[in-house]
Amino acid sequence: MTGIGAGIAGAALGMPAAAAAEDTASAKLQRLRFATFNIHHGASPDDQLDLERIATVIKSMNVDVIGLQEVDRFWPRSDFVDQPQWLSRRLGMWKAYGANLILPPDDEAEEPGELNREYGTLILSKWPIVHQRNIALPKFPEGEQRGLMRTSIATPLGLITFANTHLQHNNAEERQLQAETIVDMMGPRSRKTILVGDFNAEAGTAEIDTIDSLFDDAWAQAGDGPGYTYDTLDPSVRIDYVWSSPDLEVTTAQVVTDDPLASDHLPVVTEYRYGWRSA
Repeated sequence: MTGIGAGIAGAALGMPAAAAAEDTASAKLQRLRFATFNIHHGASPDDQLDLERIATVIKSMNVDVIGLQEVDRFWPRSDFVDQPQWLSRRLGMWKAYGANLILPPDDEAEEPGELNREYGTLILSKWPIVHQRNIALPKFPEGEQRGLMRTSIATPLGLITFANTHLQHNNAEERQLQAETIVDMMGPRSRKTILVGDFNAEAGTAEIDTIDSLFDDAWAQAGDGPGYTYDTLDPSVRIDYVWSSPDLEVTTAQVVTDDPLASDHLPVVTEYRYGWRSA
């Protein structure tokens, strides 16, 4: 989102960018909280749609910025709701949405929509989003288009980079190519940078090692236990991550289990100490 776009979004939310920036600066935050959450288009594991339930989970985490995956616009399965707009207004946060799939309306739906269906990733921020770019990641012929939503956010500490992604779920070679592309685009000297997402791979795999070559895994530094995030009916793997550039110092990392069946993934929330490392 450009500066103009951010101003428009802020006005739509009733939060002028200048006033919001002044308010957050005066608050003298003592910590920074970032999170990731695959919301499964607002549906529980048994496909009960409840976007308010998702919003309640996000609100309970008290995050400053969060990256969401599997976010719909105008799909019959999610009641044709513009989910990025709905969540932005419901939570009073700036938004940046990246549509990785754009499909024609579903003519077979009981009430066919008139707008294209979109599906992708969303970033919500308490602070103004001053720039956004959704970058298409490489895919194999039979793969699903994936993307990297990269934003610049005006925080009380100055601009930070916050990026959100969702890698291919069924092909490790494809994920590896996507991971290499992310490192090429984000590196090699990233500072004040957070990368989150559903990486569909466990720690120790080649694709995760690729991301780990550039960023620090918040869970590996500050988490306790296995950190399983999927699936919520029987969590057994950790595939959802918060990463940061080496100049950031994470103090806590938690898997949020307050409402484990809101989605088929569990969210991860991290907290960073106020101020950056000098290194």
